Amino acid sequence: MSAANIKQSALAHFAKNGYEGASLKHIADDCGIKKPSIYAHFSSKQDLFLQVLQDVFQRQEELMVAYFLNHTDWPLEQQLHGFLENRLQAYQLDDEVQFFMRMAFFPPSTLYDEVMAMVYPLLDQQEQNLSRLLASGCPEHGRIIRHPRDAAIAFMTLVDGIHLETVFGGEERALRRLAAAWPVYWLGVTKQKYNHKS
Repeated sequence: MSAANIKQSALAHFAKNGYEGASLKHIADDCGIKKPSIYAHFSSKQDLFLQVLQDVFQRQEELMVAYFLNHTDWPLEQQLHGFLENRLQAYQLDDEVQFFMRMAFFPPSTLYDEVMAMVYPLLDQQEQNLSRLLASGCPEHGRIIRHPRDAAIAFMTLVDGIHLETVFGGEERALRRLAAAWPVYWLGVTKQKYNHKS
């Protein structure tokens, strides 16, 4: 049994039961091995969890970057709004995305520092990527964002709010909040360029 197979089984258990609720015995049973065999690859449950989480964070970062690379020909507003819709849909369909969001917001208390040491670099990288995207503009209108870095930070705040509503309130409530918040955000970051009246 490879470490990769053990991590795949562990991901399902951590996603469903959280860190505290997941059992190494159940993970081993799913893999068709005895619990002590896990220790040939991982020093502890904590080690297994953190390695699984690191893999998940890396994959999710790659997917987020790939989303924008695959939609460079879309208008900027459609790219950004589509990203939020994409994350909502992914949360409903993908255990890994659910695990990613829950751990980013609610890490195990005993591993808080270790988890946040993964979260903050990811958030910083997202902010930098978004700042560059917003500064470059879009195919139709060029540079339309007044303050790209501020707009990126505000966008990430919106992402956090939508993610939290998804986790706690479900997709319907999250979509309602997105529908209400999006026009306010977009008007705010593009107001000067288009000379919208207050």
